[in-house]
Amino acid sequence: MHSEPLGRRNRPTRRAVLATVAGVAAAGVVGGYAWNRHGHDSGSSSSGSSGSGSGVSTQPGSHTFERLSDPGRTVVRGSDGGTLATFTDGARTAVLAGPTRSFSEPRTTSATVTTNAWVRVLPHTWQQGMEKSAWFKGWFGKALGDTGPDVFAVAFEYSSAGAPDKHNGAGVRYAGTAHFGPRNQRVSSPLDFAYHDEQSDFYDYLGTPWTFSDGARAQPEQARYGDVDCSGFQRLVWGYRMGLPLHNTNTKGVGLPRRAFAIAVYGPGLMVIPDTHEQPTELGVLQPGDLVFFAIIKDRPGFIDHCGMYLGLDDQGRHRFYSSRSAANGPTMGDLSGRSLLDGTDFYARGFRAARRL
Repeated sequence: MHSEPLGRRNRPTRRAVLATVAGVAAAGVVGGYAWNRHGHDSGSSSSGSSGSGSGVSTQPGSHTFERLSDPGRTVVRGSDGGTLATFTDGARTAVLAGPTRSFSEPRTTSATVTTNAWVRVLPHTWQQGMEKSAWFKGWFGKALGDTGPDVFAVAFEYSSAGAPDKHNGAGVRYAGTAHFGPRNQRVSSPLDFAYHDEQSDFYDYLGTPWTFSDGARAQPEQARYGDVDCSGFQRLVWGYRMGLPLHNTNTKGVGLPRRAFAIAVYGPGLMVIPDTHEQPTELGVLQPGDLVFFAIIKDRPGFIDHCGMYLGLDDQGRHRFYSSRSAANGPTMGDLSGRSLLDGTDFYARGFRAARRL
C-alpha cells in the first residue's frame, strides 16, 4: 500500500444518462482462458481462433513454459498439463492458479463467483523470456503458493454490500465499505444512474491529500469521504493498493489516468478487446482482472463512461464484472439498474465496448 498523496483533477459535469434499467440475475465466475473449468489456458483469441503455440521450454522442476499468441503470452503448466499461471507481454497483470474461492453479494444478486484464478501484479512489465530472469524465479516461487490478498480480494474489501474497516498505522482508513458518491438532489429515483454523484477519486475515499509523481497535488472533499466512482475505484485498487503508477489527467502519462475513457485509451498494458464502437461478441480472450469499458450515455453512444473489473464466467456461463455504480452505491457485482454481464442483451452488455489488461 502507498502513502503518497495526489494532484487535483478537472471534474466534468455529470452527463445525461439512459433511463433506468432494472433487473436481478444469477451468476458466479469460472475465469477467462477456461481457467476454472479445466485449469488450462485455452489459447482463445479475440477473433475466436486459437492462439498458435510458438515453442515450449522447460526449467528445473515440474514447470513447463509455453508461448501462445493473440495476445503474446507465456503460460506456465504443471506436470499434468494444467495452467499454473499466465503472463501477457506488455502487461503487469498475472493470473495464477490457487485455491478455489467464492464471491457473492446477496443484497443485489443471486450470483456466486467461484474461481481458482488469483490475480497479482508483477514487479515488471512482462516480456517474452522473462521466465529465465533471476527476479522471476524468486517471485514465482513465492507467488505460486501465496494465499495472501490478491487483486480480487483487495477489490472486495470495498464492497458496497458491507466490508469491515481497516486502518493503517497512521490511522487512515484504507479499506472498508465504499460508496459511489454524495446524494444528487436533482435525481429522485434511487435506481437512476445519477442518483449518487460521480467525481469521487481514491483520495476522496481515503480523506487524505495526495501528491502525484509529477508534483500535482489533490485535496479530498469532505463530502466525498469513503466514496469512489467507477474509475476512482480502479485507481484505489490497482494504484493505491497494488502499486501501479497513477497520474491525475485524462491524457497520456505514466500509469492510470483519471477517467474511464482515458484509462481505456491511455492506460498501461495492452488492449485485448479494441473499441470498435460496437458490442464485442468474441470474449474468449478475456482473463480475470482485465478492465472492461462501457459506453452508457444516451446521447453519446460512442463515448466510454464506465469501467469495471472482469471476474470471469458465472455459474450460468455468463461473463460477469465488478464495478462501482450509483444504484448499488458503491462497488458491486450485482444487478441493480442493469445486470453486471458482458454478454447478452442487458443494459451493460449492450454498452460493453473494450477491454484492457494492465
